[in-house]
Amino acid sequence: MSDVNMWAIEEAFYEKNITLVCGVDEAGRGPLAGPVCAAAVILPPNIEIPGLNDSKKLSDKKRRELFPIIQENAIAYGIGFADEKEIDEINILQATFLAMERAISQLSVKPEHILIDGNRNKDFGIPSSTVVHGDSLSASIAAASVLAKVTRDDVMLEMAKQYPGYAFEIHKGYGTRAHYDALRSNGPCPIHRMTFLKKLYGTE
Repeated sequence: MSDVNMWAIEEAFYEKNITLVCGVDEAGRGPLAGPVCAAAVILPPNIEIPGLNDSKKLSDKKRRELFPIIQENAIAYGIGFADEKEIDEINILQATFLAMERAISQLSVKPEHILIDGNRNKDFGIPSSTVVHGDSLSASIAAASVLAKVTRDDVMLEMAKQYPGYAFEIHKGYGTRAHYDALRSNGPCPIHRMTFLKKLYGTE
């Protein structure tokens, strides 16, 4: 178990009477297909959620156990998407910000401060700061990472049924060897990000 205090960043805000701290994270920036998904989560101060950590460090089973616990215990949460067409149109960074904006807009309570995983920020109209490796350092961001990851994985499981032959159920759209082999055999399907496939298909 990690010795990191997952509440240290939030506690610094609580000491300033800023209690509605919202963690924001995304899943799916790197895949060749499907949407990018973002989640925003406001947790009650210092709530105990055993096993909460960066979603990438958790098994699928553990993430799915945590998913409803986070939803039930959060003060508020929101989930947003930007699809492959938006990614191709405005680029993955801007599409990620768009998904985050949509997730924040879903919150039933307006946060006082937003913690964004990573080192890139955008003006969401609310005070915000970035936290590098935030999903391993902040309980709120870790909770958002779990909601975003599970939600996007479920979307890709559905896409696997609509577009068999790409094994989306296995790699969730990431650029594995099997995925590239499927692209060479079948060509792209409607949910592929064409700007991510320039090496295969030129600059189209």
